[in-house]
Amino acid sequence: MCGIVGYIGKADAPSVLINGLRRLEYRGYDSAGVAVLDDGHIVVAKAPGKVSSLSDRARADWPAERFARVTMGIAHTRWATHGPPTEVNAHPHLDQSGDIALVHNGIIENYRSLRARLESKGHHFYSETDTEVLAHLIGDSDKGNLFQAVCDALHQVEGTFGIAVLSAREPEKIITARRGSPIVIGVGEGETIIASDASAILAHTQRVIYLDDNDIAIVTADSVDIRDLHNIPVTREIAELGLDAAAAEKGGYAHFMLKEIHEQPDSLANAIRGRLDFNLGAAVLSGMGTSPRELAELDRVVLIGCGTSLHAGLVGEYAFEDLADVHSEVQQAAEFRYRNPILGSRDLVVAISQSGETADTLAAVREAQQKGAFVMSLCNVVGSTIARQTGRGVYLHAGPEISVASTKAFTCQVAVLLMMALKLGRGRRFSRQDGIQFAREIERIPELVAEVIQQNDHISKIAEAYAHNEHAFFIGRGPMFPVALEGALKLKEISYIHAEGYHAAELKHGPIALLVEGTPVIAIACDIPGKDKTLGNIEECRARGARILGLITEGDDEAAAHMSDFISIPRCHPLVATIPASVALQLLAYHISRIRGCEIDQPRNLAKSVTVE
Repeated sequence: MCGIVGYIGKADAPSVLINGLRRLEYRGYDSAGVAVLDDGHIVVAKAPGKVSSLSDRARADWPAERFARVTMGIAHTRWATHGPPTEVNAHPHLDQSGDIALVHNGIIENYRSLRARLESKGHHFYSETDTEVLAHLIGDSDKGNLFQAVCDALHQVEGTFGIAVLSAREPEKIITARRGSPIVIGVGEGETIIASDASAILAHTQRVIYLDDNDIAIVTADSVDIRDLHNIPVTREIAELGLDAAAAEKGGYAHFMLKEIHEQPDSLANAIRGRLDFNLGAAVLSGMGTSPRELAELDRVVLIGCGTSLHAGLVGEYAFEDLADVHSEVQQAAEFRYRNPILGSRDLVVAISQSGETADTLAAVREAQQKGAFVMSLCNVVGSTIARQTGRGVYLHAGPEISVASTKAFTCQVAVLLMMALKLGRGRRFSRQDGIQFAREIERIPELVAEVIQQNDHISKIAEAYAHNEHAFFIGRGPMFPVALEGALKLKEISYIHAEGYHAAELKHGPIALLVEGTPVIAIACDIPGKDKTLGNIEECRARGARILGLITEGDDEAAAHMSDFISIPRCHPLVATIPASVALQLLAYHISRIRGCEIDQPRNLAKSVTVE
């Protein structure tokens, strides 16, 4: 969730570090800090709030010549866990001597007992964080070999970590290690960059090394020496990122979220391109690494994820059952490994994660593998931990998604799940002709989304009537029920309006008690099975004074007559319709948030990549 940048190489390292932190701002954070090695001493600058505040503090406190001559340092953006977002709790943290600096992502679960032990030896702590304890533990273990000190300290900790450590006593190296929290190392010409996310590396190199759990690396300007925590050398391949730094810029849009909404026709085209076989009426998803026989013998599909990815899985559940005639269920990843799930070798577990680093989903993947299930992943980030852990699956190819609120990754997840369902369906019950017809529907998705985006100004106008409410309800049936959940999540994430998504039939089983005159109900009443029932639920809301914003199929005058306002989506297959419907709700949430003056790309308290449980 937090962001790490480490750099060793050329002059003006502080600027490299601070610019790297700016690349990681989308992850969500509430304070920032930087530590550099200058003239044999560690110098630290920290500030609550934005990276811009840190930059101002560093430039005010440090003379310009320090920026010019410093060649190494570490930096961090913190998302508060232990202690509030204050300057003293911000990273980097120092050891007792002040000669060792540490930045850390993750949680040290046994920090209280470690802190008590260190205090008994005379250590004094300034912050409330678990990270400062780890810094002191490394310093206490240091007998003249920083690498060994880090190893010794990490053997004593329980929990997760991605760390970068520097010492004034060993000025030519940075030590970095990971367990459960990602670390990627960028290999440049005469410079090496450590980061928790490749976004911080893009401006310098495309050549990267991904650390695996319990890897620890000695990093210099010209080398990366990777070992395990028992000091045994390990080999990690250098990979090519294949990402464009310009893709992580706003490109003239007011917000990354708006840019990413508008990118969806292209991102969906990339997710679909080359993956439909119109001759066989099937999907070509080679990353799944499965034979037709293996797919035909599956007993069950279990989809796991958190947040938006969970909602995508709920759409996938409808698709797998409708198209492939296979029992499907969706499970919340955070709960998965704690409920002792019943799995077998004929169960397919699909782990869905935009970042590929979601801690809860990664833990669920490992539990499913331990149970003997067939496990694959749906990720957007190439080389991410979940993608490497599963070894098989499908990449989204949605491109970098910077806004915390997911848009294009969600729609690409749904599109890929539809293709997976088609692939399974053709091996089980779907005829060739049915397969061709559905493949043509999938092919239309970028065009359908483009038609919705053309209504941007219309949706912006509608948003004005709903922007000043503090509560909203979203309702839908069938595959539109998870769309209602996702629409409510988008609205609450970025506008801070209390929004709830319900199955349309559930509203009168309790929540309707909350309706008063003018309460917005966003009703997804597209032309799918159950639409008539949804229209009946809408009338129940209208009778209690609710204001109805309908999402309807283009040309459906009957449905429009039930609405105070409506947004139309093109007519298409009910499963495919979930994607343009979601895009319409993304635009609605965006414009409501814009009118309310909210921080759209970096909403309070949220992080893009949730790397702690």
